[in-house]
Amino acid sequence: MHATAPTPPQHPDDGQADSPAWQALLRARQGGDPAALPPGPLTDLFAPILAPIQAPDGCLVLGRLAQTLDGRIATAGGSSQWIGGPGDLLHTHRLRALCDAVLVGAGTVKHDDPRLTTRDCPGPDPVRIILDTSRTLGTEYRVFAEGGPPTLLVCAEDAAERGLPRDRHGAAEVLRAPRAAIGGLDIATLLPKLAARGLRRIFVEGGGLTVSRFLAAGCLDRLHVTVAPVLLGSGIPAFTLPEAARIADGLRFAWGVHRLGEDVLFDIALHRARPAVCAA
Repeated sequence: MHATAPTPPQHPDDGQADSPAWQALLRARQGGDPAALPPGPLTDLFAPILAPIQAPDGCLVLGRLAQTLDGRIATAGGSSQWIGGPGDLLHTHRLRALCDAVLVGAGTVKHDDPRLTTRDCPGPDPVRIILDTSRTLGTEYRVFAEGGPPTLLVCAEDAAERGLPRDRHGAAEVLRAPRAAIGGLDIATLLPKLAARGLRRIFVEGGGLTVSRFLAAGCLDRLHVTVAPVLLGSGIPAFTLPEAARIADGLRFAWGVHRLGEDVLFDIALHRARPAVCAA
């Protein structure tokens, strides 16, 4: 008797980059009625991003990470391409297309040199936001080159210019924000600044430290975590938060589960909640 291999799990729309359901979501993004979206897994996954914004700062913020089964987002040396499979890559590009801005930290730019565009699916490129607290990045990275989508480099109010113009970083505009007491930038102060520019749906794509700082600040409305069938046994953890003495000090939540090819996506509605260890 021969064992039958299981059928690989599929993306909510079988991985079609330009399905009718995706086109309906793009129309809703451009001002269509989200209530008119066709029922189905793709609508279940993405419609919450297009829902009316409730937060007083005027933003809806979604964080995203792709991790191994043992909770690593990169090797110890910083290699992370690619933990997720093709379905996760398509999912990431779709999140970019549905949001006004995609945001990453300086470490992601340094290690991956991403373009942060929507090359793998139909849809507009978002504004690119790079958080670089002390303005340590050079201008040689692709996000700072001429000819790409509009880009903001956000640094601390007291960050040195390092021989660069105060208000420009390559092709990017420089925006300044206060430092946070726990390190990095004061995210709660930054979000209204972005909303005032019309950047209201913010996709925090990484890395782990940047997503963790949004979580610790209570500034994530939703969180998407892709888990890939990979074991590393070492490397950079997905989340970096203060040490918890008790399980109750963590954050427990409900989630929806979606399949992305061989990967599994957890869609978590946080509603700006944060772990008890971060609430002090």
